[in-house]
Amino acid sequence: MPATATATARRNRARPAKATTRPQEAAAARDGCTELSAWTSVRQERWEGELPVQGRLPDWLSGTYLRSGPGLWDADGGGGAFHYLFDGYATLVRVSFRQGRATGAHRLIESDAYVSAVESGGPVLLEFSQCPKPGNMLDRVSNAVGILSGAALTDNPNAGVLPLGDGRVLCLTESTKSSVLVDPETLATVGKFRYADGLGGMMMMIQSGHPIVTESELLKVLPDLARPGHLVVRMAAGSDKREVIGRVDCRGGPTPGWMHSFAVTENYVVVPEMPLRYSASRLLKGEPAPYYAFEWLPASGSYMHVMCRSTGKTVASVEVPPFMAIHYINAYEERGEDDGPAAAVIVDCCEHYGDPAIIETLALHRLRSFRDQDVLPDARVGRFRIPLDGSPFGELDTALDPEEHGRGIDMCSINPAYRGRACRYAYACGARRPCNFPNTLTKIDLVEKAAKNWHEEGAVPSEPFFVARPGATDEDDGVVISIVSALGGDGYALVLDAKTFQEIARVSFPYGLPYGFHGCWIPEKILPDRV
Repeated sequence: MPATATATARRNRARPAKATTRPQEAAAARDGCTELSAWTSVRQERWEGELPVQGRLPDWLSGTYLRSGPGLWDADGGGGAFHYLFDGYATLVRVSFRQGRATGAHRLIESDAYVSAVESGGPVLLEFSQCPKPGNMLDRVSNAVGILSGAALTDNPNAGVLPLGDGRVLCLTESTKSSVLVDPETLATVGKFRYADGLGGMMMMIQSGHPIVTESELLKVLPDLARPGHLVVRMAAGSDKREVIGRVDCRGGPTPGWMHSFAVTENYVVVPEMPLRYSASRLLKGEPAPYYAFEWLPASGSYMHVMCRSTGKTVASVEVPPFMAIHYINAYEERGEDDGPAAAVIVDCCEHYGDPAIIETLALHRLRSFRDQDVLPDARVGRFRIPLDGSPFGELDTALDPEEHGRGIDMCSINPAYRGRACRYAYACGARRPCNFPNTLTKIDLVEKAAKNWHEEGAVPSEPFFVARPGATDEDDGVVISIVSALGGDGYALVLDAKTFQEIARVSFPYGLPYGFHGCWIPEKILPDRV
């Protein structure tokens, strides 16, 4: 879906020169940190080239790893800087592997939010923590209408990148209009993805920022802010039309709980409802809430809902202890006696002991200033058990000793072949304390209740992504890829043997890149020759 000629011309006027590098002095003044690239704006809008390899890449590793995340926290080059990790304008990173060699690239995504900020000298649309200040009462009314309709919300697609199953690649965040198509080779912005359905509209302009993608479909959840609840929808591979599986009504209120991600089993969709809820004042007035876009309302209750994937009916809705989870690892069905019908659903997640403090931790001044202080809130592998016998309550326990992963865990992944069924291994970012942010990669063994950890002093790794060896039968037969921001402004893509969790290679970028969020793997068979 190509962008319109008008939009393309506007972007061409707004974009910085391709090869213009930001001066180190300007970066230091702007970001207050040049030692670590993770929290520093990207040096230039785009780059592409050969990447030197240290170590040996597996001969079978052929394909492209893509990762999206924030890359630019000041579109005007000066005073208009953002203050929160989630606000940075999206940068897409590519690392392509073939026959032991690698090439790479990065490029800013030309969203309307980014282009308008460049043109205006500062943010125009509502970001996660940034609210453009109204000049008068008319501006306030206009902002409220724009927020409720979604027109004033950002389309900055920095949360994730995923293949649609037909060669198209989509970047997105948590506003429905943020779905942007990109070219997986050049990383160029192709245009907006237009859904061919009538879903959305007033008060339904938010989506789960971390959909679940399989070879046959994409699953996501749409919060209903007017009548608190969630629509669970699917979109077939190659389609542009979402279809409603069913609806879950929230049991707490006054608004739905934030849901960045969720979990599925072979037969069910698990819809979490935690007490970190969308702020009504933020929605109506465009003003920051206690937790930016959210309020922590533990008295509103915490719940887990289970929906049948085939019928759309809610088969369980249980109250659980207060929880705070952004990312879900996996879920599976626990069978009854004699391998009968499912008796319960088990859900593993990165859980913060029912404390939303992690939201405050991600302010940029904290990330840049508290590097050697032990201020990262504790986290664990939380395990929910949701009974399917009509019981009103579920359980929340700790799956393994949190000291195994340094009492920090987030940005998780598994072998995707095991999604929705019992898996043994999970990969995540953990902690070696003291630290202010997850600074290790960890392989969790959910059977042995143990972990293997990778750590490099001063480095910040991003989400570990598992790629299976073709023909593998063991769950952990493959590699784990993570893009790492190192001390001194350096950066590289790390490749670990997933079995031993030892480094086998690293692929160096010419300079370090900002921290990123979620990625995807595109096998070589659907990409033309590049390396």
